[in-house]
Amino acid sequence: MKVALAGPGAFGIKHLDAIEKIDGVEVVSLIGRDLEKTKKVAEKYHIGHTSTELADALALPEVDAVILCTPTQMHAAQSIECMRAGKHVEVEIPLADSWEEAEEVLKVQKETGKVCMVGHTRRFNPSHQYVNKKIRAGELNIQQMDVQTYFFRRTNTNALGEARSWTDHLLWHHAAHTVDLFRYQAGAEIVSANALEGPKHPELGIAMDMSIQMKAANGAICTLSLSFNNDGPLGTFFRYICDNGTYIARYDDLVNGKEEPIDVSKVDVSMNGIELQDREFFAAIAEGREPNSSVAQVLPCYKVLHDLEQQLNAAQ
Repeated sequence: MKVALAGPGAFGIKHLDAIEKIDGVEVVSLIGRDLEKTKKVAEKYHIGHTSTELADALALPEVDAVILCTPTQMHAAQSIECMRAGKHVEVEIPLADSWEEAEEVLKVQKETGKVCMVGHTRRFNPSHQYVNKKIRAGELNIQQMDVQTYFFRRTNTNALGEARSWTDHLLWHHAAHTVDLFRYQAGAEIVSANALEGPKHPELGIAMDMSIQMKAANGAICTLSLSFNNDGPLGTFFRYICDNGTYIARYDDLVNGKEEPIDVSKVDVSMNGIELQDREFFAAIAEGREPNSSVAQVLPCYKVLHDLEQQLNAAQ
């Protein structure tokens, strides 16, 4: 299977590293905003074709699929462009930054029949898979999820400390991970959601702190705290309070409520959530099936984000 990747930044590199561990898949085209930087990355990963234009990669007949790690504002339009060019597409989170664009991506996926998968990596992290398997086996049910998503990002930089050409967003990007995961783990639709936001950054124009509450149809609740102001431990930390145990997930580590480690190394073939996500994408293409985290499966998450945005706008 031959793949093109657009966006060789911090997250694009994670995908390139992951794909090197997957047999039968080759990245043959790399698309980036800065051609010289893109060529340097391509040389490191032995990728023959580079360009600053996605259309150049889509014109290559050997390209079967595209992975998009481009700025958020480009995700929906580029996903549609890929599918209409006859390519399968995996787009990094978020699928879109508006409900209308998210709906349009699903419409085109149905029209083309191409695999369209969204990078909701939490579904694939072994720590969260461990909890999900217990839920699916009927061993426990979530009563409450408490989630903290904390970064220190007062300038427009990426995970490598490099300047970004676009602005990150707590609601449409970082909250999307937890909104989707809560719905996925609870196994029920979100029926109620509320949000509060703190002051907006004078230059970035976005809220730097946010609080979200959600309730699922089965009664489970979720409290999510997000910040770009946190000068401390960074990342997202999940506490699952269940009817039969408590679990705390910190990236790939999982402990119980007593902070006793749980071995999740045998949950899947890798401990790398991005690799597992990519494996699912390629397997779905090869097997002609819908992937976990397909655009159809994650679309309700974006309706919740839309409703929360409307609520926040009305409160201003």
